[in-house]
Amino acid sequence: MAAAARRTGRDPAEVTLVAVSKTHPLETILQAVELGVRHFGENRIEEALPKLPAVQTRIASVSPAIIWHMIGHVQSRKADDVADLFDWVHSVDSLKLAERLDRFAGRRGRTLNVLLEFNVSGEASKYGFSANPDSIRDDVLDEVAAIAELPHLQLDGLMTMAPLVAEAEQARPVFRALRALRDRLGQRFPQCSWRHLSMGMTDDFEVAIEEGATLVRIGRAIFGERRSANGEPPPLRGEGR
Repeated sequence: MAAAARRTGRDPAEVTLVAVSKTHPLETILQAVELGVRHFGENRIEEALPKLPAVQTRIASVSPAIIWHMIGHVQSRKADDVADLFDWVHSVDSLKLAERLDRFAGRRGRTLNVLLEFNVSGEASKYGFSANPDSIRDDVLDEVAAIAELPHLQLDGLMTMAPLVAEAEQARPVFRALRALRDRLGQRFPQCSWRHLSMGMTDDFEVAIEEGATLVRIGRAIFGERRSANGEPPPLRGEGR
């Protein structure tokens, strides 16, 4: 990560490692905490509900505190639990979801850091707002404007899922497009910080950092292959989701 940042003249401290701990057990996460990891990403609320409180109980005195990132698709009906458990939500993909997160965060007297997920690659299997760097639909701009005004959400940037490709270099146009999209939104909505780009996983994080990533979602390179409930490798879907 540091080498990739330096190649483009960036300060390595600008880039945060989000260790994707989904499907991995409590003891594995605790080992990572002992080694200094403080940012963890989960993608399923059903898994997070028992796991996150268990981790927090075991590491109550750890400093700095653990920061939990929701990186998976969030159904609106799960927004209450997400607002309760997580500090960051990378995958806000609709005004409806944002409004529910805002409501539940407000009830708890807290502010959630959120990123807007954009489907830059245009793949039908991916979630996110639809846009390209040169043209953002009016309806999308209207939703972004409304999200920016929600009092209990801190809109801090964008997230995307790059396609699964044979060579990391093939993902560069997607990362570059997200950065350009962030810059356009920053000009349109200067009241938001837009400081973060969540992009890049085990196979392509170096390219993502070269293109401006500030949050990289890495699981396999840290924890090894994840396993499904029956012990078999799950379908290849991408670890950062």
